[in-house]
Amino acid sequence: MKKIVYSFCVLLATASSVFAQQNEVSNVWVSDQGDGTYINPILHADYSDPDVVRVGEDFYMTASSFNAVPGLPILHSKDLVNWTLVNYALERQVPIDHFASPQHGNGVWAPAIRYHEGEFYIYWGDPDFGIYMVKTKDPLGDWDEPVLVEAGKGLIDPCPLWDEDGKAYLSHAYAGSRAGIKSVLVVKPMNWEGTKTTGAGKMVFDGHDAHPTVEGTKFYKRNGLYYIFAPAGGVSTGWQLILRSKSPYGPYEEHISLAKGNTPINGPHQGAWIDTESGEDWFVHFQDVEAYGRITHLQPMSWENDWPTMGEDPDGDGTGQPVLKYKKPTINAKQAISTPADSDEFDGDDIGLQWQWQANPEATWAFANPAESKLRLFTAQLPEDAKNLWEAPNLLLQKFPAEEFTTTTSLEFYPNPKLQNEQVGLIVMGMSYAYLSLESTEDGIFLNYVIYIDAENGKPEVKKEITTLDTNSIQLRVSVSKGGVCAFSYSEDGEKFEEIEETFTAVPGKWIGAKVGLFAIRNTKTNDSGFADVDWFRFEK
Repeated sequence: MKKIVYSFCVLLATASSVFAQQNEVSNVWVSDQGDGTYINPILHADYSDPDVVRVGEDFYMTASSFNAVPGLPILHSKDLVNWTLVNYALERQVPIDHFASPQHGNGVWAPAIRYHEGEFYIYWGDPDFGIYMVKTKDPLGDWDEPVLVEAGKGLIDPCPLWDEDGKAYLSHAYAGSRAGIKSVLVVKPMNWEGTKTTGAGKMVFDGHDAHPTVEGTKFYKRNGLYYIFAPAGGVSTGWQLILRSKSPYGPYEEHISLAKGNTPINGPHQGAWIDTESGEDWFVHFQDVEAYGRITHLQPMSWENDWPTMGEDPDGDGTGQPVLKYKKPTINAKQAISTPADSDEFDGDDIGLQWQWQANPEATWAFANPAESKLRLFTAQLPEDAKNLWEAPNLLLQKFPAEEFTTTTSLEFYPNPKLQNEQVGLIVMGMSYAYLSLESTEDGIFLNYVIYIDAENGKPEVKKEITTLDTNSIQLRVSVSKGGVCAFSYSEDGEKFEEIEETFTAVPGKWIGAKVGLFAIRNTKTNDSGFADVDWFRFEK
């Protein structure tokens, strides 16, 4: 029978595929306890700098995606606890050529999602190029091409506000690494179409004295008052600051609405205020947990004297602390227990939405093969000046989905007889990384275990040849325990796994958590390449 092979260069969801994913339930992390309560985090994955908008009974979330492609994830929920990954708003990082190679830590920073006059808008700051916007009428469909709202260095964390009087504004912060200044917030006038700022605006808050590293603006209006929700104090140690004024340009009063308190949740801040159809208020924010990235929490929220408090407030001072377990939001809509997908059987026309590349992809890197329920990864040549896989654009990765989990993948390797040193394998990626790989040599296929410490600076690898394989078919596994300790193993028969004695401790990437995934590379050039057929990629406890 003739094989039908589909390219999956774009990796965007359609409405039909969205509903097929609604009942995905992870084997490794579920927030909904099934008894009317939930536990935090609601997403034990690196959806950092989350923002949420409600339209009717539907909630849509986006988050920072930095250099990963596709970018600007779109998650959907009916109850703020159970979320599915349904789309991406950014098919390719722009400028296209710039992001053809990995730009670790750059790209999409701290987006804001809003619904205005029948359209969804997402604004984000690229610290090297300026503030961008994309929009659509259907968040499950195609999003328009990005618009550069304001060019500039260090313009980050933007948020629009369309006022009742026909005026529009954009708040944002500054990245000190590019702008040479930080810890200040500005508000600028913007045209009603939301496509460009129309003036220099004003600095509305200086956090240098009491609120260093204030950033992450979210702009709201309530009861005739203007609010800027802004995290301060640093990613892993900060608090949630609320600014309030009668004018969009200030002067602003200040209030701390959420802090660590007597909980283990460090730095609870930066996120979204959302109300429900039933009139409840909630706050979604992140917590930085090093190798696991910035995971997502949900806090109840209340108002007192036009100031918000998030979480629980045991001493009644208006500054809340995070809840670890709480009753779910009151909703009328039906919502099944669901989570973003992690495992992938590769049995559809595209790979799952959980996968992202390290850079804008080439169409030849990978093809879905639904006729055989496999993913074919072709080896791609490393850039000539690449020191290691930190600079490889064709790593296919996804977020760590829980504190503890085991990932196993089954694949077959078909080296190109014209080439040597092709490799395919399973990798845990961060600023240091480790992998198990099959490598083609003159003497056959070797199984290697490789660790790179401080990969960004190109320190030497530690490579161990584990064994020579008598087969091109293998299962590779990594088990991640608390603290990000990774133990690799392999099996040639799918039953007995041989463990690698040396463990590796995962570390974050640049502004992101560690990731796990697949790669297929070579260091020489010819008119063809070898490939790996990946049967499945599964997560278990």
